[in-house]
Amino acid sequence: MQKVADLHVHTNISDSTFSPEKVVNLAKLEGLDAIAITDHDTCAGITPAIIAAKDMDIEIIPGVELTAEIDDDEIHLLGYFIDWQDDSFTQKLKELCRVREERAKEILRRLSEQGIDLQYEDLLELAGPGMGSVGRLHIANLLYKKGKISCIRDAFTKYIGNDSPAYVKKFKLSPREASDMIKSVGGVSVLAHPKTIDTENKTLKDTVKMLVDEGVQGIEVYHSDHNTRESNELKEIAEEYGLLITGGSDCHGLGKKEVLLGKVKVPYELVEKLRDASGFKHG
Repeated sequence: MQKVADLHVHTNISDSTFSPEKVVNLAKLEGLDAIAITDHDTCAGITPAIIAAKDMDIEIIPGVELTAEIDDDEIHLLGYFIDWQDDSFTQKLKELCRVREERAKEILRRLSEQGIDLQYEDLLELAGPGMGSVGRLHIANLLYKKGKISCIRDAFTKYIGNDSPAYVKKFKLSPREASDMIKSVGGVSVLAHPKTIDTENKTLKDTVKMLVDEGVQGIEVYHSDHNTRESNELKEIAEEYGLLITGGSDCHGLGKKEVLLGKVKVPYELVEKLRDASGFKHG
């Protein structure tokens, strides 16, 4: 039987509701041979996942998800096969998490101006181990928990989504800075969920070309939000620019409308190509 992987998985160390241990257990149930732990701005979930996977015959690929910005538009870059224990890299991630916390406080202040009072202490309690990587999804869940919205999507459309009353821009790296950060620790940089990129002023293909010039090496062709036609289009773009192809569920536990782990399974040969392109020398 062909080995398969899910290359985009979050834990509750960032904004998922599942611990690294639970993620590994679910991966086993889903028949996955490898998963990439790709938390936002933190690598603290990787070691617990590796420990949990030791007796389950599941490979843990060390990863991270960074936010970058081009022309005021937000993009996310996944880093694969990184040296997650590098001191300089870890310090940079801690600084990004500190900025995340300041942003969360400002969002809560703006929500208060809208007549919605949420306590930062409640947000940290809800975020749990992920408090160092607190993000908008945590705030959306708190709004839902407090009965301020009827569903998580409403949080973004009414309050904290782009151009909404309580939206606060996040400090973002440039694509070059993000890709260089990833490469500095032996990793491979990959454009995450490309269908979320704004194409009003620039085609996706033009954006991808620019990102290639900025050092991005791959593109997430397969994703829970991509249909077959979209994945085929992205695969063509990847082949045109000589990009590595990846795919993953982007699982956030119960943080989204359903548990997505294993909903996207890519052949293990894509993992091997990522490893070959990296400077990975661990494990």
